[in-house]
Amino acid sequence: MSRAETEADTEGTAGSAGTAAPEAAPGGPAPAGGPGAGAVADVGGAPAASALRRRLWTLGLLGSELGVTFRRWRTLALLGVLAVVPVLVGVAVKVETGDGGSFGGPEGAGPPFISQVTNNGLFLVFTALAATLPFFLPMAVSVVAGDSVAGESSGGTLRYLLVAPAGRTRLLAVKFVTAVVFCLVATLVVAVFALAAGALLFPVGDVVTISGTRLGFGSGLLRALLIALLVAASLLGVCALGLFVSTLTSSGIAAMATTVGLVLTVQILDGIPQLHAIQPYVFSHYWMSFSDAMRDPVYWDQILKNLGLQALYTAVFGAAAWARFTSKDITT
Repeated sequence: MSRAETEADTEGTAGSAGTAAPEAAPGGPAPAGGPGAGAVADVGGAPAASALRRRLWTLGLLGSELGVTFRRWRTLALLGVLAVVPVLVGVAVKVETGDGGSFGGPEGAGPPFISQVTNNGLFLVFTALAATLPFFLPMAVSVVAGDSVAGESSGGTLRYLLVAPAGRTRLLAVKFVTAVVFCLVATLVVAVFALAAGALLFPVGDVVTISGTRLGFGSGLLRALLIALLVAASLLGVCALGLFVSTLTSSGIAAMATTVGLVLTVQILDGIPQLHAIQPYVFSHYWMSFSDAMRDPVYWDQILKNLGLQALYTAVFGAAAWARFTSKDITT
């Protein structure tokens, strides 16, 4: 039996048991807990109990969705690749700077902060996030978000999920929250493995900010956590876009490929100088604004623009996904 069938049967059984009530014999006293004994309590308690059951069902559905998503081999493989990238970057920097040279040649070319890695391994966190944000992180999020609804449809489980008292809006919200959780987990995987590799390969200590001030190691860790959260928030637009694309097709592979293709196309458009007029409205335009969190004090202007742009894309594509999914004829 599939996950959706089990949930539907369980909820159906619970609902049947919860609605059964003993009937009073004609002319006799009402049974305990029946209409005669607790009519006043039932009037106010039934809506509350129903709301509680809905909340518990939603939490159960979210927990089930998170469990299924993070148990898939595809998800584990994506997280594995994201974990390897910062380690490879750290090893490459260590090997190239082993003779005392600088990484990336005499001009120190490379991702942001990479020239500081040899002095402080904590900078490997910032470098790894900058290296994975343009391609690896958006690709992983596109795969998970694009497969969210279309994967259920192609697997034949979408109708079973809707048979259970989930509701289309609630199910779509659960799918989006699951994609957002994956964004956060994927970003933290990059940051944690980068921190571990940086501590093993390079010295760690006080952090010198872009502004030239010095932060203690604990404050540097807090800045690293802030940057990881900002990177995860930068991918909310990709989540909403993938969710919308996933409602347009019944093929999980097609939805994943389309989302990845759109994300790459948007980044190409963002790099063409002749399109500078539209670039501030492209969801990837302010992705690298997280580097302003390494200033003292933090420059919030570009960061807030990025967060506002992600919120706009989330609202637009989230509303489009809801309009499509709630009116879609589910046949599989």
